[in-house]
Amino acid sequence: MLKFILPTLLATLAMPSLGLAADGHFHLPGAELSILWVIPFVCMLLSIALGPLKCPHFWEHNFGKVAVFWALMFLIPCGFVFGFGNAFFLAADAILLEYMPFILLLLALFTVAGGIRLKGSLVGTPIVNTAILAVGTCLASLMGTTGAAMLLIRPLLRANAHRKYRVHQVVFFIFLVANIGGSLTPLGDPPLFLGFLKGVSFFWTAQYLFTKTLLASVILLGVYFLLDTILFKKEGSPIPAEAAGTKEKLAFEGNINFLFLLAIVCNTLLSAQWTGPTFHIFGVPMELQNVLRDILYVVIAIASWKKTSKESRKLNGFSWAPIEEVAKLFIGIFLSMILAIAILKAGTDGALGAVVGATQNAAGEPINAMFFWMTGILSSFLDNAPTYLVFFNTAGGNAAELMTTGAMTLAAISAGAVFMGAVTYIGNAPNFMVKAIAEEQGVKMPSFFGYMAWSVGFLYPIFILLTVLYFI
Repeated sequence: MLKFILPTLLATLAMPSLGLAADGHFHLPGAELSILWVIPFVCMLLSIALGPLKCPHFWEHNFGKVAVFWALMFLIPCGFVFGFGNAFFLAADAILLEYMPFILLLLALFTVAGGIRLKGSLVGTPIVNTAILAVGTCLASLMGTTGAAMLLIRPLLRANAHRKYRVHQVVFFIFLVANIGGSLTPLGDPPLFLGFLKGVSFFWTAQYLFTKTLLASVILLGVYFLLDTILFKKEGSPIPAEAAGTKEKLAFEGNINFLFLLAIVCNTLLSAQWTGPTFHIFGVPMELQNVLRDILYVVIAIASWKKTSKESRKLNGFSWAPIEEVAKLFIGIFLSMILAIAILKAGTDGALGAVVGATQNAAGEPINAMFFWMTGILSSFLDNAPTYLVFFNTAGGNAAELMTTGAMTLAAISAGAVFMGAVTYIGNAPNFMVKAIAEEQGVKMPSFFGYMAWSVGFLYPIFILLTVLYFI
């Protein structure tokens, strides 16, 4: 039934005579939207949180259909209220300008990093594991949180395949490598790249977030080392027999993929350095440089697949299941959150005006602690890139002023968007993918709320400390 309904609905929505969207001029009246429009997005999040827990068999075979269902629960009412042509335009806009660049970048990084295999006798002791997390934290700002996470999650899992307790390793990996480590350059995390496009200088984030990132990282690495040491000893300090008898040196297999990783980074950066002509697809303005960037992501992924030994990928535990799961779930997330983002962008005039308004005092001066927490909390559940832009604009939107007189405000916004992306599985792009890869390799990861118990318990005390030291 769904296979029939969805194409029919999309064909109907595509009729430009039903709305203004054919000209690409329709914008949601965010200030007029009721908070009830957020319900499909909330239900999408609850499905991700409760589905695997309450009905695991159904969820495993139908999570893609559930995602499409909640996307339609946004699309159909939106069509009746604003016109089906306009609803189609909003969906096309989100898919072409946000979802496709997001998923194609992930696809490229997933394919390329999955072709790099670390050979040798790497054994998951507390020192080795902490070193992997530290290296990944450093790499995240150079090659992006997604790139670093996809590069190192498999070696970490393989090194600890003999361990009984492994959940904490993946959780702290998400904290550090998939989030906090990406806070020092625009390459590290999408919100910072958007800030770079808005005029924030390339090295500004390193200058103003370095001490905050260092403090958070050192604390987490220290806590992880103590926790892993305790659990390692509880397990009897196990060393697998095959590792004890081997002298194979550590080495990488599939080295050509390092060049492909560099190509992905360069492709992302260069796309922001020139402006090509604009054309329209379904009324959505498409800039040539961005289209070419996304096409090159696909080309790089295909080249990596062709140039990497299939045996090497097999030994690396590579499969397409994690990226398939992310692609299906995030189409539901990106579509169902359209109206939530529109309400947020309306600022103090919207249904979430109290949230945005809390970032300023009665005199109109910024409250940096509130910028940090409001940006962070919303980034934990919404896409952290548009959330960053909302509060960037709330703070004035002038990059030159924010980098100087408003430096601590911009630092609060940047740190909130990047650091608190670690609070939920959907807070940042690689979180869910790391979870999927870990589960595929036998790690029983906590549920959505179970993971939040870890993140709130370990991260919030650090965030409170950062607030007291830097943002009050």
